[in-house]
Amino acid sequence: MENLQLLIDLHRDAQRQGPGGEEQTRLAIMLSGLGRGKNLKIADIGCGSGASTLVLASTLDAHITAVDLVPEFLNTLAEAASRTEVGDHITRLTESMDKLTFAEAEFDAIWSEGAIYNMGFARGIEAWSRFLKPGGILALSELTWLTDERPEELQRYWDREYPQVDTASAKMSVLERLGFSPIGYFVLPENCWLDKYYRPLQGRFAGFLERHQHSDAARAIVETEENEISLYERYKTFIGYGYYLAQRL
Repeated sequence: MENLQLLIDLHRDAQRQGPGGEEQTRLAIMLSGLGRGKNLKIADIGCGSGASTLVLASTLDAHITAVDLVPEFLNTLAEAASRTEVGDHITRLTESMDKLTFAEAEFDAIWSEGAIYNMGFARGIEAWSRFLKPGGILALSELTWLTDERPEELQRYWDREYPQVDTASAKMSVLERLGFSPIGYFVLPENCWLDKYYRPLQGRFAGFLERHQHSDAARAIVETEENEISLYERYKTFIGYGYYLAQRL
């Protein structure tokens, strides 16, 4: 529990809790075809502090249910939404993504940027698909191998941290097996990792360590994050986030 609270403290004031970008969310919206819809209902699952939620609410004729297990992240979203004209289009819900209480076929789209790994790609899609209307859109960003072969150091790290990382073709097969037709795919560019996520994260390390008196637990978290950043900087041609758009059949 201590480590979880430390991680929340490290990330709660961040614009993003993972790689991504407003431009990439808008590209996903365009590929999804949702721009033609009216009065849509969308669930943004594992929304964090709501970077994607705010883009969805400002771009689409939609009401967004922003779901996250961490109240601190949703509070950050509420503060950001209050400074915009779209706050009335967003409902915040503190709920675990594996215990969602939505109705069957409730949503026109389900969005989840960089969060489905908490359940696993296949398990998350299986669990969430029933909440989508027939023909509904699923939009996910997911850790993806960009090549068939990769350095042993990188393979070992991600085999330990997230064994479900796989190639885009394998992820597409999962979508098809679970009743979806893939309609779009792209890879997040390097700046979504470095400029939008890792560099701001590094900028918070000093304050984080000071708040926690440079405790062993706090230092261990920073070391873990720095190791992951170093791996990405050295091996970014082999791994990234794939953005998957699919339609429920």
